[in-house]
Amino acid sequence: MTDAAEILLNLLDLEELDRNLYRGIGSGGETPTRIYGGQVIAQALMAAYATVPDRLCHSLHAYFIRPGDPSKPVIYAVDPSRDGGSFTTRRVTALQNGKQILNLAASFHIVEPGWEHQHDIPSVQGPETLTSRDVLLRKLAPNLDDLLRVEFTRERPFEIRDVEPRDPLEPEKCIDINHMWIRMKAAKNASPQLQHVLMAYVSDYGLLGSALRPHGLSFVKGQAMTASLDHAMWFHAPVKFDDWHLYTMDSPFAGGGRGFNRGSIFTQDGQLVASVAQEGLMRPMSKS
Repeated sequence: MTDAAEILLNLLDLEELDRNLYRGIGSGGETPTRIYGGQVIAQALMAAYATVPDRLCHSLHAYFIRPGDPSKPVIYAVDPSRDGGSFTTRRVTALQNGKQILNLAASFHIVEPGWEHQHDIPSVQGPETLTSRDVLLRKLAPNLDDLLRVEFTRERPFEIRDVEPRDPLEPEKCIDINHMWIRMKAAKNASPQLQHVLMAYVSDYGLLGSALRPHGLSFVKGQAMTASLDHAMWFHAPVKFDDWHLYTMDSPFAGGGRGFNRGSIFTQDGQLVASVAQEGLMRPMSKS
C-alpha cells in the first residue's frame, strides 16, 4: 500500500464521539487550502454507514455550504431519519467551528430483484496502453513555481489514465465529454461499504472540469474561481474499486457563473455501477 493510499484510508477512519456523532480528519486530502469536496462527502457517507450495518447506499445528495478548513477536524452528526422495511434514510451534517460546511442525505436499500437495463459503455481506448496522469504531470513540473510543482508531483492514492490527455497549463477549447480510467489498488478486499465510500471520494475528482473544457479553462490557469456546489450520486451495483473503472463525464450546460456536469462509472467489462451529477461554481476571476 502506498503512503497516499494509507493517508486516504486514515481519513475515512472516523472517531466515534457519541451515538450518531463522529469526528474526521480535515487535512491530507486533495487540496492544501480547503478540504476537497469528495473527502467531506466520503466521510459523511462513512458516518452514515456507521449507523446502517445491514444495507448498502443506493443514492446520496449533498450540498456544499462553506469551504472546509483542512487544519481542523470535521464533526459529523447523523440524523437516523427512518428505518423502513426496504429503505433506510440518514441525514448527515458536517460541522466546523459550530457551522455547517455540508449537508448530506443518503438512502440505503435491501437487495432485491427487478427489471434491468443500462446504457452501453462508451467505445474508448482501454487503460493498458494509456499513460498515467501522474507521469504526464511530472513531465510538466520542472518549469513550474514551487506550489504547482508540489501539486503536480505529489503521490495520489488512486491511478488515473486519461483517454485524451489535456495540457492543464495550455488548455485548448474542446468538447465537454471527458473519459478517464481510474482505480485504487489499496481498495482490494475492502468491505462493500468502504468500496462505495472510496468511489464517492473519487467521484468529485475532475467532474467540474468537464464544464471548463469548452472554454479553454483549467483549474491551474487562474482564470476561473471554481468550487463544487452540490453533488448527487447513485450506486447501481457492487463496486470493486481495485479494478479499472471508466469514468465518463460531460457538461450539458454552463451559465450564470455555474456549470452542470454528469458522470457515469463503468467496470472495464461494461457494467454501469454508478451515476453522478453535480453543479459547480465557475466564476470569472477578477482582473484587478
